[in-house]
Amino acid sequence: MNETPQASEKEAIKQRQHWMAVLARANEAELENSLGCLDLPEYRSLRAPEIGLAMVRGRTGGTGQPFNLGETTMTRCVIETVSGARGFGYVRGRNRRHAELAAIFDALLQERPELGQSVIQPLYDQWQAARSLQARKAASTRVDFMTMVRGE
Repeated sequence: MNETPQASEKEAIKQRQHWMAVLARANEAELENSLGCLDLPEYRSLRAPEIGLAMVRGRTGGTGQPFNLGETTMTRCVIETVSGARGFGYVRGRNRRHAELAAIFDALLQERPELGQSVIQPLYDQWQAARSLQARKAASTRVDFMTMVRGE
């Protein structure tokens, strides 16, 4: 049974969202190392890396009413390769090079999705390992309080 065009388009969007999230969370040095192993395409900046603010929203209790938590600094960049692929990079913080690298990888992955296995998967695994370590450290300091009910 063949996938409908809409289903394959949704899968492509989901895959791109995944790699953009991984690129945004990756370390700049890790991206530089990964880029060193690849043939860098010629590209031009459509929007040079620029720093701005983005509103961070939260939800009461995690699922309730949305509210504005505050602002965070963001850096964004847009590049275009000579073949016409446009790459977008959005990262938290003030790191222009990180945003540029994320945009470069976004364009590369659009042209060569097979790079996801060799570039994105190791970065994703590192991110998950760091999250797991942080969760274990936090769990080791967790205190469970028990309320005692007085019986009569």
